[in-house]
Amino acid sequence: MPATPPASVELAVVERNGFIESRHYGVAVVLAPDGSEKLTLGEATAAFLPRSSMKPLQALACLSAGADLADERLALAMASHCGTERHVETARGILQSAGLTEDDLGCPAAWPSDTAARDELVRDHGSPSPLRINCSGKHAAMLLTCVANGWSTADYLDPQHPLQVHIREVLERLVGERMTTTAIDGCGAPVYAMSLIGLARAIQRIATSSERSPFALHRSAGTLVRAVKEHPWTIDGPGRPDTVVIERLGVFSKMGAEGVQVMTAPDGTTVALKMLDGSNRAGHAVALRLLERVGSLTPAAVADTLALLPLTVSGGGHEVGGIRSAV
Repeated sequence: MPATPPASVELAVVERNGFIESRHYGVAVVLAPDGSEKLTLGEATAAFLPRSSMKPLQALACLSAGADLADERLALAMASHCGTERHVETARGILQSAGLTEDDLGCPAAWPSDTAARDELVRDHGSPSPLRINCSGKHAAMLLTCVANGWSTADYLDPQHPLQVHIREVLERLVGERMTTTAIDGCGAPVYAMSLIGLARAIQRIATSSERSPFALHRSAGTLVRAVKEHPWTIDGPGRPDTVVIERLGVFSKMGAEGVQVMTAPDGTTVALKMLDGSNRAGHAVALRLLERVGSLTPAAVADTLALLPLTVSGGGHEVGGIRSAV
């Protein structure tokens, strides 16, 4: 069963002229660098769908199955990008390396979420494309993995396809739980219900892995994390929340739809949270404040970063309030 309001806490509020206009309730967990639970808010063992915060796990599974990905292409494999031309060309490059085209993608066509990219596409009389959807990097990586293994590409999104079976097995190993509930994500790929504490542990295992590990999966995870930190534009987009916090603070950060956020500080401290109302607008603010609360990030660094995020409430064209963490 999903977390219910009695099992949640107030994580964020929205203020307008000093009046609390909205409240976001949810669940959060903070893991210490050694993996122990440092702070738990709400019921962290309740099942939920991690949505795109699961992408690092899926990308790692593709690597472990032989996908030849590195640098920007590897980082894009776990991205929820905004559809700029640079994102599109990187995704197209992954497909071309597999001898495929955008026609092989199983994700829906979409307009870019980046306003400038969308405006340019409209001016050029362009149209929505599966390369523009924020999950195209993940899908291109999945197709590359299929080609590398001689698996069929037409049905690569079927939960019983060898690729998806392998991904599920890697997820279970990292999360430490059996994936007993399968749903279909917005992009068409399988997504699995898990606990928030399980997701936090999986993300921490990836984010703290070393490329010098004696274990192949950990070496791949270390490479994956380095790719994101060296190419933060891939994961989201210029000026967008995940990209901003990676650039400014050196954290490993990944947002998921319906109010999910995961973040690992440079010292290994990891936050995972889920807003029960499905809103993503306060996730980064809450995650950063929780990392500050446990001493993993400095107040000054967090304040400087929050100032760059879209947390302002406007009235009549002027700032009259803001979205802030309540924890």
